[in-house]
Amino acid sequence: MNSFLTESQQKELSEIANKLTKVGRGILAADESTGTIGKRFSAINCTNNEQNRRLYRQMLFSSGKVLSNYISGVIMYDETFWQKSDEGVSFPEVLRGNGILTGIKVDLGVVSINELETTTQGFDNLDKRCAEYKKAGADFAKWRCVLTITDQTPSELAIVTNSNVLAWYAKICQRNGIVPIVEPEVLCDGTHSLERCEYVTTKVLAAVYKALNDQDVFLEGTLLKPNMVTSGMQANPQSSFSDNATATLRTLRRTVPSAVPGIVFLSGGFSESDSTNILNEINKQANTDRRMYPWSLSFSYGRALQHSVIRTWNGDCANNNLAVAQLIKRANACSDAAQGVHSGTDDASANESLFVAKHVY
Repeated sequence: MNSFLTESQQKELSEIANKLTKVGRGILAADESTGTIGKRFSAINCTNNEQNRRLYRQMLFSSGKVLSNYISGVIMYDETFWQKSDEGVSFPEVLRGNGILTGIKVDLGVVSINELETTTQGFDNLDKRCAEYKKAGADFAKWRCVLTITDQTPSELAIVTNSNVLAWYAKICQRNGIVPIVEPEVLCDGTHSLERCEYVTTKVLAAVYKALNDQDVFLEGTLLKPNMVTSGMQANPQSSFSDNATATLRTLRRTVPSAVPGIVFLSGGFSESDSTNILNEINKQANTDRRMYPWSLSFSYGRALQHSVIRTWNGDCANNNLAVAQLIKRANACSDAAQGVHSGTDDASANESLFVAKHVY
């Protein structure tokens, strides 16, 4: 018995986590901050105001029940969470009507802990905010911590600090009936090798699960959102999809308890095509012996699900149907990859790099 949750609380959290990890389903991360969505809008010459942000997210969330064949949950930014559709229906209700769970980004961005590294802020009133989000329809939450690979980093200070921050956040969420997505992102910035990324990611995930256990977090009511293990974006040559998948699975097997129901990878700046193909290779390899890889291995993509969509939408609601069709297409491809059956074929536009150095959102 968990020391701070009742049996009924554990049951609720476990049920939400299991819904999020249904076979072939993943998560749409639509939690870009006002500044980050503004950068996306600038690329299509769309004014970054609240109404345009609402209209864009409305298009995403009004895709109909077909989207629930591929997407189990959507992560929102605070502004979006409280907005409503043209018909006056709250966005969490819109999603619920289509069989999709609502998530909320609860961290408030990064702050420096030394000259090279950061941790994440947002604990002020977090317990109160989680209670309000739960009451208004939130089922799960996300909190991102960022670590970088250089000759000097990540330091032990950064690893321990961020692991404890993620554990404290997770415990507060669970106390309020919200499933926490734990996101310790090791950035792909740099020239580091695949082996270096594997070493660092292993150290980070081991520390994260120590902290979660130290805080008595109920693992069956959590999800992990890690980076895929790859060489740095500026490395030459780049590691192959197959080698990335092998290193990723080895890292997870060494660090993630089997009690965790699902792992939803972040796309980390890889193109729509590459992020789909790496996920597909991960599942193809895992499918050879699922006893070794007991978790759902799926996706929680932002840029890798929305890049083509926002270009198709182009700031014009007359393009909503075309944009929705593009969203369904990308979600379908990611769903196939989460089962290891993606064909590997994509439009040329899906190969465009989405990498942003030191990405924040």
